[in-house]
Amino acid sequence: MIKRPPAVDPNPFAAVVSQHSARADEYLALNTPLDDKGRYLHYDKLRFRLAEGIDHQLAWSVIKLARSRQLSPLVHLGEPPAACQFLLTPAIQMAISESDRHTTSAALEWMSSKIGESNHMAYLLNDLVEDEAISSSQLEGAATTTVVAKDLLKRQRTPRTPDEKMIIGNFRMMQSAWRCRDKELSTDLIAELHQVGVEGIDDNHYRPGAFRLSDDVVVEDGDGHIVHTPPPAKGLEQRLATLAHWVNTNHSDVLNKAYVHPLVKAITLHFAIGYEHPFHDGNGRVARALFYWYLFKHNFSAFRYITISTLLKSAPVQYGKSYLYTETDDMDLTYFIDYQARIIIRAIADFKQAYENTANAIGAFNAFLFQSGLLNKLNDKQKMVLHVAKSGQAREFTAMNIKENLGCSYNTANAVLNGLVDLNLFEKHKNGREWVFNMLPLGQIIGNWKA
Repeated sequence: MIKRPPAVDPNPFAAVVSQHSARADEYLALNTPLDDKGRYLHYDKLRFRLAEGIDHQLAWSVIKLARSRQLSPLVHLGEPPAACQFLLTPAIQMAISESDRHTTSAALEWMSSKIGESNHMAYLLNDLVEDEAISSSQLEGAATTTVVAKDLLKRQRTPRTPDEKMIIGNFRMMQSAWRCRDKELSTDLIAELHQVGVEGIDDNHYRPGAFRLSDDVVVEDGDGHIVHTPPPAKGLEQRLATLAHWVNTNHSDVLNKAYVHPLVKAITLHFAIGYEHPFHDGNGRVARALFYWYLFKHNFSAFRYITISTLLKSAPVQYGKSYLYTETDDMDLTYFIDYQARIIIRAIADFKQAYENTANAIGAFNAFLFQSGLLNKLNDKQKMVLHVAKSGQAREFTAMNIKENLGCSYNTANAVLNGLVDLNLFEKHKNGREWVFNMLPLGQIIGNWKA
């Protein structure tokens, strides 16, 4: 359980002068929103970093006074409506900068052109698009390994367990978020995403697309303690409609005095759905899908291939605390936005690294093709599949997943794979009614060609 902040003294410096004048300089040094490392600390953490003998309530009041001068209004949430505010921290500014530089549709086109072989880039991106659906499911408790989940999606086999159904549902929901990127937000769209994401898992439990009608939904921590009671079900749809109106309002005009960058707005939408908890279950998945939907809508297309849930999954307690810090400190959204911003910075870095690795591998692979004499024997699609296999991005291939990743016909995909077998580069085996192909060990390939 986190430590809630103490009551705030509205005039803390009067108390400092009258009661702690000998240490006034120490209190004065606390009159800043951030600590000396640029962190926006909640009282839960701040209390351990105060010097011995400093009055905790008074110190907190001094910090809150500094923050109040810089907080900007965002949106009203809950019942009764609470004003949510935020402060632009260094991490938030960095996440905005990284998003603007590396995740727009224009940036994605530039990356594809720079790599020189857009087909390789396309295969990489089609592989990455699955990651968010898988990680988001695992964050919600799906006990399925990433390898098994990848196989499930690539081979498009029928899910056999509730966990596999969850992954398929999340994948469909993310695909739907992309398809619906030109729509305005509405209660119908929120319900539609939920239905797409959870239908067929356990309909009696999830109640696909139906907003909750009772107040028996709570959020518990790992020890079973209730950490969040959502606002009442009464008035829920109207509150969501009000939220949708705010989301649909243009705040990204640079001349607008109420300017809000799309990344900040997307994170706020993520928080709002988690806070309102409009469904019996599956709220986290919908919240994250709507975060992506809003960025897609504003042409941050590379986020289709950037997964935040992989990193959220690695520290689920901190993810939960970022909600609670906001809720326990006058709905100060800075805690949640700052935490998400730090996650996004790392996720974009991972995406850029995957791109750089692919670019470097393509260069090395092309040298191998030229030196081995294979270059003139392979068509473009075969070069791409062989590169992907060699890089380890995928180990098994079927005509169906080649068809999906390359956007070609099934017959063409089948010919691509069988041609690689004929060239002594791949081998194949039967799995049920389906042929599965994989690359031979590199040493064996070299031996085959030397022979």
